[in-house]
Amino acid sequence: MIMEGFKGRIPDPADDDKILISHIQDMVKLCEKTHKARFSAFLDERRIIIAENTIRSLRWDNYSFFGGYDGASRKVLGIFPEYSDGEEKFPITALTFTFRKADKLSHRDLLGAFMSRQIKRDMLGDIIVSEGKASVFVYDTVKPVLLYEIDKIGRTGVKVAEDASPDISAEQSFIEKDLTVSSMRLDCIVSAAAGISRSKAASLIKGGYVSVMYVTADIPSLTLSEGDIFSVRGTGKFLLYSVNGATKKDRLHITLKKYN
Repeated sequence: MIMEGFKGRIPDPADDDKILISHIQDMVKLCEKTHKARFSAFLDERRIIIAENTIRSLRWDNYSFFGGYDGASRKVLGIFPEYSDGEEKFPITALTFTFRKADKLSHRDLLGAFMSRQIKRDMLGDIIVSEGKASVFVYDTVKPVLLYEIDKIGRTGVKVAEDASPDISAEQSFIEKDLTVSSMRLDCIVSAAAGISRSKAASLIKGGYVSVMYVTADIPSLTLSEGDIFSVRGTGKFLLYSVNGATKKDRLHITLKKYN
């Protein structure tokens, strides 16, 4: 989801974000100069928002994000020449790791094994683990290392093949909460989501412990809308799924989904 019309103060970008912004500006300039597509490394959800806002500020229309499959969280940004159809292949390879169903491997196990081979996190997309297999999306440049040099993860033997499992699913699980709040202010919703007082919620927000759409939000009066994602440090990550009308006392019924 792209942040539309964010209504709070967006803080000055951190040094890493400034580097990303500068890199995207350079990508656009090179694309315009060479008439060739340019691709970023994998971006997480917060950096996707920064990238999106940067490209919009440059008024460049021909771009897209892709992570190897529909619904990916981590994605590569592709910037395409002005008159291109944008169908250039993204530099992403899907790999499937298979292992005995009796063995249990976690996302952390696979990520640790990959990074121990000096593969940077931004060369790796989503890692989706299920019973006896894992689908992994990687930048083409690191494909040979993972495809030909890994036969064990920890003590577990694995086989690696190019291409993702056809039944890949990254369906996110949630805990759903139906709540009532006095308004759509951030402090009200954080209070309800975390089960704390409104004053405590305001203190967390002012202290920088709350983010909205992956950007730190330090204004308690910030107004949230359906579809906004917010996180409270130490409590979890939530989707404001729906606003379901008002009570007789003009309180609002809302549904939150807490990410598992």
